[in-house]
Amino acid sequence: MAATAHEILKSRDLNGESATLRYRIRGTADASDARDALIAAAPSTFEGKARQTTAASVEPITIDENNADACIWEGEVPYGLQNSTPPGTGDSLYNFDTGGGTQHVTQSLSTTARYPAGTAPDFKGAIGVTDDSVEGVDIIVPVYHFSETHYKADAAVTAGYKATLFALTGTVNIAEFRGFAAGEVLFLGASGSKRGDADWEITFRFAASPNVADLTVGDITGVAKKGWEYMWVRYADTEDTTAKAIVKRPASVHIEKVYNNGDFSGLAI
Repeated sequence: MAATAHEILKSRDLNGESATLRYRIRGTADASDARDALIAAAPSTFEGKARQTTAASVEPITIDENNADACIWEGEVPYGLQNSTPPGTGDSLYNFDTGGGTQHVTQSLSTTARYPAGTAPDFKGAIGVTDDSVEGVDIIVPVYHFSETHYKADAAVTAGYKATLFALTGTVNIAEFRGFAAGEVLFLGASGSKRGDADWEITFRFAASPNVADLTVGDITGVAKKGWEYMWVRYADTEDTTAKAIVKRPASVHIEKVYNNGDFSGLAI
């Protein structure tokens, strides 16, 4: 008769992200036939986990070369998460988070109230003004962190390619990249490791910050700043005739380039 496999009573071993089903196989003296019967009997998925076919195994319990019906095998089929198969060369994985970043600002978007009404000085949005300085405050600003893991053939990861990754670290995209405009993406660097003799697993890390235009700082309008440029404000003493006081107000706005531009096509991703 043909080999058949039946699940053993209380065979199921479920442990977090993995599981194992155990079977008893009869009707063959051949290990390959026994394994084929095992895989045919085991479901392709179990409890949301995928059958790991290549890891299925059989062990002989009773073997009689002259009587296949008397042969007994025990088999195990492991199950894991649907994406548990290792990625191959050329595959890619993507991750992101929008946790934001911290920035020290000296200027508010707007002043919503001043007390005592009518007599409190108007600093035109300056924050934490003292007699000598503008102290400002630390705030959370939009920063989109994302990473990409790529599996590259060994021949592609040359010494020259590694040098390119090094040179591009700490640069800002000179052209559109992953849907972001030029100036919005900062390359934070890459880390890689070789998987045996086959290929390289390389993770590329980025941070994105939006370009802005038509900002208003105090009475100064039309300010434009790219995502990774640095903006600072110079303050000057000005008379507030309503409050009858000398106050510090924005006198000029300065946009500074602090990162070099980089051609991200050199990342080859």
